[in-house]
Amino acid sequence: MQFSFAQEKTVTGVVSDALGPLGGANVVVEGTTNGTTTDFDGNYSIKTKQGDVLVFTYTGMKKATAAVGATNKINIVMQEDILTGSEVVVVGALGIKKRIDQQTSTTQLVKAEELTQAANPNVVQSLAGKVSGLQINTTNNGVNATTRIVLRGNRSISSNNQALVVIDNVISSAGILQSLSPELIESTNVLKGAQGAALYGSAGVNGVIIVTTKSGSKSGKLKVTLNSAIDFEQVSFLPQRQMRYGQGWNGTHISYENGGWGAEMDGVVRPVGLAQADGSYIMAPYSAIEDNIKEFFETGTVMQNGVSVSGGTVKDGYFSLSANRQATEFVVKNDGLNRSSFGFRAGKQFGKWKLDGNVNYISQKAETTSSSLFTDLLQTATNIPVERFENSGQAGHWTSYYNNPYWLRDNVRNVNRSDYFNGIATLNYEFNKHINFNYVSNIQTTSTNGVSYTNGYVDNDQVGGGNLTVVSSFDTSNSTSRSFYHDFMVNFDYKLSNKVTFKANIGNNLRDNMSTFTSVGGDNLTVPGFYNISNITGDPRRSNSYVRTRSFSFFGNFDFGLGNGEEGSEYLNLNITARNDWYSVFQGAQTNNFFYPSVGLSFVPTKAFDGLKNNSNINYMKLYGNVTRVGNVGSVDAYSLNNVYVSASGYPFGSLNSFSPDGSVTNPGITPEFVTTTEFGANFAFLQNRITLDAAIFQSKTTDLITNQSTSAGSGISTQLVNIGQMTTSGYEVELGFTPVRPSDFGGLGIKWENRLAYSHSKSVVDKVSDSQTEIALQNFTGTGVGIFATEGEEFPLIKGIAYQRDDEGRVVIDPSTGNPVRTTDYKILGKATPDYIINYNTAVEFKGLRLAAVMDYRTGHQFWSGTKDWLSWSGHLYESAENGRNGFIFPNSSIETSPGVYTENTSVVTGGNTYTSYLNYFSNEYRAVVENFVLDATAFKVRELSLSYSLPSKVLDNSGLSSLRFGVNARNPFIVLPKENRGYNDPEQSRTSGNDQGLAVTGQYPATRTFGFSLNASF
Repeated sequence: MQFSFAQEKTVTGVVSDALGPLGGANVVVEGTTNGTTTDFDGNYSIKTKQGDVLVFTYTGMKKATAAVGATNKINIVMQEDILTGSEVVVVGALGIKKRIDQQTSTTQLVKAEELTQAANPNVVQSLAGKVSGLQINTTNNGVNATTRIVLRGNRSISSNNQALVVIDNVISSAGILQSLSPELIESTNVLKGAQGAALYGSAGVNGVIIVTTKSGSKSGKLKVTLNSAIDFEQVSFLPQRQMRYGQGWNGTHISYENGGWGAEMDGVVRPVGLAQADGSYIMAPYSAIEDNIKEFFETGTVMQNGVSVSGGTVKDGYFSLSANRQATEFVVKNDGLNRSSFGFRAGKQFGKWKLDGNVNYISQKAETTSSSLFTDLLQTATNIPVERFENSGQAGHWTSYYNNPYWLRDNVRNVNRSDYFNGIATLNYEFNKHINFNYVSNIQTTSTNGVSYTNGYVDNDQVGGGNLTVVSSFDTSNSTSRSFYHDFMVNFDYKLSNKVTFKANIGNNLRDNMSTFTSVGGDNLTVPGFYNISNITGDPRRSNSYVRTRSFSFFGNFDFGLGNGEEGSEYLNLNITARNDWYSVFQGAQTNNFFYPSVGLSFVPTKAFDGLKNNSNINYMKLYGNVTRVGNVGSVDAYSLNNVYVSASGYPFGSLNSFSPDGSVTNPGITPEFVTTTEFGANFAFLQNRITLDAAIFQSKTTDLITNQSTSAGSGISTQLVNIGQMTTSGYEVELGFTPVRPSDFGGLGIKWENRLAYSHSKSVVDKVSDSQTEIALQNFTGTGVGIFATEGEEFPLIKGIAYQRDDEGRVVIDPSTGNPVRTTDYKILGKATPDYIINYNTAVEFKGLRLAAVMDYRTGHQFWSGTKDWLSWSGHLYESAENGRNGFIFPNSSIETSPGVYTENTSVVTGGNTYTSYLNYFSNEYRAVVENFVLDATAFKVRELSLSYSLPSKVLDNSGLSSLRFGVNARNPFIVLPKENRGYNDPEQSRTSGNDQGLAVTGQYPATRTFGFSLNASF
């Protein structure tokens, strides 16, 4: 008798397609759980034995198999496949993985390649234009830009409307995401539909962005990857200002004026500004200089360098270690950001146990001046050679009425340091092939320190009545935060019958957040340049706070599938979720726990009907729908239900202190806002997946809106936070994908051209404010006459302000006695801050290692208030103020009241008078008082990214020691097209905050910038 035994051996190889190696392809020994994943270069290594069959899978490719024979090397070239919905795995809520068929809500995956193609160090900004229904605004530009992330519009007036960020299955924040090195990210999955985010409860009410970081090559081979990029940043555009009249006032050249109300420029050399230190004056031609304030800004740089080392397998243990460094020098001298990030991830399987650990540490220092210096910079006539005043200080500035921006840049400084630590441990135990347990524990800590100082200056001359005196000050603050996050899940996977599958995830979640803040500061430093609280004069300003909140939850996710009994054949899928939360914020309320259910259904006709299974024209079809109810508690602060006392006005007084009840209270019966969302969608693939079409329609109704309601003065309470309103948000998305050219076309030429074109629309309407109010203000600048409002029956957020009074034909009414347009006494609707629709276009062409990609979008149908145009109007710099000289004019499309209620066309009454002085007074007073003049069309077409990269062929690198080498050039925000009326005044994305009061682009912000750069990626 003879016996033979198959000995275990290691098989290696490369998995590729027509374009080259495929990173992330799955390799599994058929009939087992023994598997691995290819690294970036397509390499894999797996332990197997002769006679086994290896199964190779990759998204969008046909499954490939290979029998293991005597050879130890098996290379596979995979072929493109139509979309089947069974082989694609995406990450769902709480780390739950589902096939596309099982998804009953809208999701969209953004691959790492798309995130890093333009070398953007800010991951949040790099998502702009790549996901339909996702609107990302850079609300405030700078070394560490502020962004706003909104999915499918607004759902609340007072609560946070931004999407939740989840990193490695743990709730995080947008601030952490934009600090995370893009090179660490493996994929980003956007859960747009409410049902997909329902398991996150209140935190996921606005949709979820799920980020998965890289966990190593898992191929058994040690891999070292280097990445480096340098970008050059410059101001993209500046406000267009008039170039006809120079520095001065009332038609006369005055060398120390801030205004552009001087005489018409004639090119004669004249003194500019105040006397310099030696008593001389800077002399310059009295001529216009194109974009003279641009000389204040420099060319900034963004340098990124990183290294990562990874290796191992899941079975034997794997690891990934990375270190990344970003050094940014902004377009404002001495403003900069230095950020270092370190990541370590490791995992191993011990029999039925799997352990995965992930640690991230980010340390950064940001040094800035006050962006409000741009407000002073705008008070510069176009004849002034700005750069010649860099060393003139306050005393030798070009105007005696506003600060020298160079002096502010050097003497107003803010230094902020932060350290962030994140540790995640995941433990999984496979009880049997049907049941496993999963535990995730996370701790996040952040500590920050801020120091701000302003050096003083005393203006003893006060030329022309101006006063450039600046009071010195010093402030410092420290804050800490700690967040503990825990998930425990029991996962079930059964076949209830030959055709019915059942999966369930039942678990518990705990969140514990704590933060502290302390600040102290004062004015009038005794010793100039000594920045210490002991150096201030008088009583210091100080504050401190401590906040802790906790939530406790039970949740369940249940999936049922109906198929023909084969793996992945399910054509009807039912998903049910449920979650109950307990929030510490609501202790003392009538109820402190809330239940959130959802139900969704998907149907795949191309798997259900034999006639569609092999249809050459319709390759894939899925229809889905869901109904979700989620609570939102974001606008109820910690301790707001407690009786709080605040320092009384006028105290401390000597050694006495006093406290009084807070005039703003929270109704003790307050409940969360509840958002009920209904969504329907469809996915199609045609012509061998050359054309894909995805569409979704949704409506969210928010009840019990939480907002502040005014109360009777006799109650001693000014406002009460209470449930009083309703809002409806509706919209739809359509995304068309088309691949005109594939690698197999034209005789296998190897060209691939992919495109995605998306159209999205959302609209939020306030159905009800309260029984006693039809409108509330989120922000109201009464002195300016403009604000952002929630108004019953109108879209939200709404821009309202002082407008022109018009007759029945829409003509502006002119006061015949003064020639001035008549303005309204109350606020009128001037626009809305959310676009009617957004069009995204993404395209990429690949050929023999070359890859050319572009991202662009178009937004229209909304408006914004331009603080820059307002600021330029009164001081004579506005382009319109000099377009036709500085004489009175007949106001276009105007009328006069000839008898009570009767209006006729105005053909004779002059606006602005007949002198330079009267014209100046009109723009400085009447024109500026009408906010309607400064509410502009927010339409914008932006090219977000352009990138071109080249990967050297593997044959060229055979003897170099390198496994891959890629070069790239890129541009971010290189082109923007704005309406003519927006003469570069503001980027329409800008806003005073990243909160709900969008639409107010104030002046204290830097102009938009663009970058051009180079990148290099190599691996060994």
